[in-house]
Amino acid sequence: MFISFEGIEGSGKSTTARALAEHLQERGLDPLLTREPGGCTLGRGLRHTLLDMRVHTLSSRAELFLFLADRTQHVTEVIRPALEAGQIVLCDRYVDSTLAYQGYGRGLDTGFLRRLNETATGGLMPEVTLLLDVPVPCGLTRAGKCNKDAGTTISEGRFDSESRDFHERVRSGYHALTQEEPDRFAVIDSSQLFEDVILQCFSVVERTLRRFGDAD
Repeated sequence: MFISFEGIEGSGKSTTARALAEHLQERGLDPLLTREPGGCTLGRGLRHTLLDMRVHTLSSRAELFLFLADRTQHVTEVIRPALEAGQIVLCDRYVDSTLAYQGYGRGLDTGFLRRLNETATGGLMPEVTLLLDVPVPCGLTRAGKCNKDAGTTISEGRFDSESRDFHERVRSGYHALTQEEPDRFAVIDSSQLFEDVILQCFSVVERTLRRFGDAD
């Protein structure tokens, strides 16, 4: 089973994905936790260029094709082999990020982006996508605190530094995507207490596991 996590900056995707991986491990399952960009050998090199806030020279299309290069290799090298081996794959960002950020955020044509995603992934889509939804001011405050607390010399705040209008467009884009595919998306209000967010995510995944016949 393939589960993706989506949301604006500071929505809690990464923390939630880690918690869900631990939950599945406690159930005796063997999930693979991965991310975009950076879930494969190529992506680990591209991540610096794509997320370092000191990089200001990327055009929207250059940014797009770097993300797609990472995704193509990620699916080939990591995601498909894990799924074929019977693992549950948990991916922090996937195709919907491209539609939300480069489409709704940057203004690139979403039809064009869908065709590129199809080519990059060979049509591989998640069975369920958990959209961690949070108001933009709250998300950006969280993201800024997270970057500060990390204390790294290389910041991953390039998208955090975009305008509030950009992030509002991204969030609106995610909402539009959920309307197009309501059966795939589960929208979780991540402005709640973290414990409540996690419990709701666990509930969605457990229902999906039962649907796939993998639950005890």
